Amino acid sequence: MKISELLQIKPGLTALIGGGGKTSLMYRLAYELSECGAVIVGTSTKIFEPKDLPVLTDGSKEEISAALQSHRVLCVGTKIENGKLSAPSVRFDELKKLADYVIVEADGAHGLPLKAHTAYEPVIPKGTDKTVLVIGADAFGQPICETCHRPELFAQIAGVDIQSVVTPETVKRVIEKERLEDCLYINKVEDEQTKAYAQELANLLDLPVAAGSLRREEYLCLC
Repeated sequence: MKISELLQIKPGLTALIGGGGKTSLMYRLAYELSECGAVIVGTSTKIFEPKDLPVLTDGSKEEISAALQSHRVLCVGTKIENGKLSAPSVRFDELKKLADYVIVEADGAHGLPLKAHTAYEPVIPKGTDKTVLVIGADAFGQPICETCHRPELFAQIAGVDIQSVVTPETVKRVIEKERLEDCLYINKVEDEQTKAYAQELANLLDLPVAAGSLRREEYLCLC
């Protein structure tokens, strides 16, 4: 089954938050959803400019609409330093009037599999229809201080020491305290051990959970 189907991504604006592979998930969703309609991808924070997609920077609504006549998937944004893009000049709630699907990377985690959020994070755009929290299963069994962005905050919310290892229970506490998402995707489930961790976490949560490996394009529904 496709990951877009497991996550039940519908037409409209979808925000991806957390860690563990948001950018990879965004492009995978865009590829799958392009079979059903036009797709815009972008960020409300910062991403590297994609090399394999057409990119339109500082485009007007008219220019974006015209570009979508030639491209099923279009990345939009504003050029900033170091080959990165920030949010486009056109608001995301306006962009979803131009394409069937808009997928936004709405968070940053410095490449780490887990994250705790401060008061100004994540940057979920106005008009978002669905928010997907992404975590990496490679964090389980590893120290919080090595696998989490904002590890002190993560440990504080979970009620454990920063040197403690990540468990399904500690992740569950942070997810339930923050309550930012509509569903959860657990990435980097590559073997039976990470699958067992993912299933244990899913059993602790009262929300839809999908898991799998974006690298291998293998996915499963856990609840």
